[in-house]
Amino acid sequence: MTIFSKIIAGEIPSYKIAENDQFYAFLDIFPLVKGHVLVVPKVETDKFFDLNYNLLSGFLVFAKPIAQAIEKAFPCNRCGISVVGLEVPHAHMHLLPINSADDLNFTREKLKLSKEELLEVQQAILNNL
Repeated sequence: MTIFSKIIAGEIPSYKIAENDQFYAFLDIFPLVKGHVLVVPKVETDKFFDLNYNLLSGFLVFAKPIAQAIEKAFPCNRCGISVVGLEVPHAHMHLLPINSADDLNFTREKLKLSKEELLEVQQAILNNL
Protein backbone atom coordinates (compact mmCIF):
# COMPACT_ATOMS: atom_id res chain seq x y z
CA MET A 1 0.00 0.00 0.00
CA THR A 2 1.20 3.49 -0.81
CA ILE A 3 1.01 6.27 1.75
CA PHE A 4 -1.98 7.64 -0.21
CA SER A 5 -3.82 4.31 0.07
CA LYS A 6 -3.16 4.35 3.81
CA ILE A 7 -4.56 7.89 4.01
CA ILE A 8 -7.67 6.88 2.02
CA ALA A 9 -8.15 3.84 4.32
CA GLY A 10 -7.89 6.08 7.39
CA GLU A 11 -4.71 4.40 8.63
CA ILE A 12 -2.89 7.73 8.42
CA PRO A 13 -4.75 10.89 9.41
CA SER A 14 -5.32 13.62 6.84
CA TYR A 15 -6.94 17.01 6.43
CA LYS A 16 -9.74 15.83 4.16
CA ILE A 17 -11.23 18.28 1.68
CA ALA A 18 -13.58 16.04 -0.33
CA GLU A 19 -14.31 12.41 -1.09
CA ASN A 20 -16.53 10.30 -3.32
CA ASP A 21 -16.49 6.65 -4.36
CA GLN A 22 -13.56 7.18 -6.78
CA PHE A 23 -11.45 10.03 -5.40
CA TYR A 24 -10.08 11.52 -2.20
CA ALA A 25 -8.75 15.08 -1.76
CA PHE A 26 -6.71 16.28 1.19
CA LEU A 27 -4.20 18.96 2.16
CA ASP A 28 -0.56 18.46 1.34
CA ILE A 29 1.04 18.65 4.81
CA PHE A 30 4.26 19.98 3.25
CA PRO A 31 2.70 22.49 0.85
CA LEU A 32 4.35 24.83 -1.60
CA VAL A 33 1.78 27.46 -0.56
CA LYS A 34 -1.21 27.58 1.75
CA GLY A 35 -4.13 25.94 0.00
CA HIS A 36 -2.09 23.14 -1.65
CA VAL A 37 -4.42 20.13 -2.10
CA LEU A 38 -3.68 16.63 -3.36
CA VAL A 39 -6.33 14.72 -5.32
CA VAL A 40 -5.89 10.97 -5.63
CA PRO A 41 -7.92 8.13 -7.09
CA LYS A 42 -8.92 5.43 -4.64
CA VAL A 43 -7.58 2.79 -7.00
CA GLU A 44 -3.83 2.45 -6.54
CA THR A 45 -2.22 3.09 -9.93
CA ASP A 46 1.35 4.32 -10.25
CA LYS A 47 1.21 6.48 -13.38
CA PHE A 48 -1.46 9.09 -14.00
CA PHE A 49 -1.95 8.17 -17.65
CA ASP A 50 -2.28 4.47 -16.82
CA LEU A 51 -5.69 5.29 -15.31
CA ASN A 52 -8.69 4.28 -17.40
CA TYR A 53 -10.56 6.92 -19.38
CA ASN A 54 -13.41 7.19 -16.87
CA LEU A 55 -11.03 7.93 -14.01
CA LEU A 56 -9.01 10.38 -16.08
CA SER A 57 -12.07 12.42 -17.00
CA GLY A 58 -13.54 12.01 -13.53
CA PHE A 59 -10.40 13.52 -12.01
CA LEU A 60 -11.16 16.95 -13.46
CA VAL A 61 -14.86 16.79 -12.68
CA PHE A 62 -14.06 15.92 -9.04
CA ALA A 63 -11.31 18.56 -8.82
CA LYS A 64 -13.27 21.46 -10.32
CA PRO A 65 -15.27 22.54 -7.22
CA ILE A 66 -12.16 22.13 -5.07
CA ALA A 67 -10.15 24.36 -7.42
CA GLN A 68 -12.93 26.96 -7.34
CA ALA A 69 -12.99 26.83 -3.53
CA ILE A 70 -9.20 27.30 -3.41
CA GLU A 71 -9.49 30.38 -5.62
CA LYS A 72 -12.13 31.85 -3.31
CA ALA A 73 -10.25 30.98 -0.12
CA PHE A 74 -6.82 32.31 -1.07
CA PRO A 75 -5.88 35.46 -2.98
CA CYS A 76 -4.46 34.26 -6.30
CA ASN A 77 -4.68 34.69 -10.06
CA ARG A 78 -5.98 31.11 -10.44
CA CYS A 79 -5.81 27.60 -9.11
CA GLY A 80 -2.90 25.82 -10.75
CA ILE A 81 -2.80 22.12 -11.49
CA SER A 82 0.24 19.90 -11.71
CA VAL A 83 0.79 16.21 -12.25
CA VAL A 84 4.32 15.28 -11.28
CA GLY A 85 3.97 11.83 -9.76
CA LEU A 86 7.57 11.17 -8.81
CA GLU A 87 7.43 11.27 -5.02
CA VAL A 88 4.65 8.68 -4.43
CA PRO A 89 3.91 5.77 -6.81
CA HIS A 90 0.19 6.51 -6.75
CA ALA A 91 -1.39 8.72 -9.42
CA HIS A 92 -2.24 12.17 -8.05
CA MET A 93 -2.71 15.80 -8.98
CA HIS A 94 -1.73 18.92 -7.11
CA LEU A 95 -4.13 21.87 -6.90
CA LEU A 96 -2.73 25.09 -5.51
CA PRO A 97 -3.35 28.82 -5.60
CA ILE A 98 -0.86 30.49 -7.93
CA ASN A 99 0.09 33.97 -9.04
CA SER A 100 2.97 32.99 -11.33
CA ALA A 101 4.44 29.90 -12.96
CA ASP A 102 7.13 29.85 -10.26
CA ASP A 103 4.43 28.94 -7.73
CA LEU A 104 4.39 25.50 -9.41
CA ASN A 105 8.13 25.00 -8.88
CA PHE A 106 8.31 21.79 -6.84
CA THR A 107 12.04 22.21 -6.19
CA ARG A 108 11.30 25.14 -3.88
CA GLU A 109 11.41 24.66 -0.12
CA LYS A 110 8.09 23.46 1.29
CA LEU A 111 6.21 25.28 4.03
CA LYS A 112 6.17 23.85 7.54
CA LEU A 113 2.70 24.64 8.85
CA SER A 114 1.48 23.96 12.36
CA LYS A 115 -1.55 21.76 12.98
CA GLU A 116 -3.54 24.91 13.72
CA GLU A 117 -2.49 26.50 10.41
CA LEU A 118 -3.40 23.34 8.50
CA LEU A 119 -6.82 23.29 10.17
CA GLU A 120 -7.32 26.96 9.20
CA VAL A 121 -6.40 26.20 5.57
CA GLN A 122 -8.71 23.18 5.54
CA GLN A 123 -11.60 25.20 6.94
CA ALA A 124 -11.04 28.06 4.51
CA ILE A 125 -11.38 25.66 1.57
CA LEU A 126 -14.32 23.78 3.09
CA ASN A 127 -16.14 27.08 3.73
CA ASN A 128 -15.98 27.76 -0.01
CA LEU A 129 -17.01 24.32 -1.30
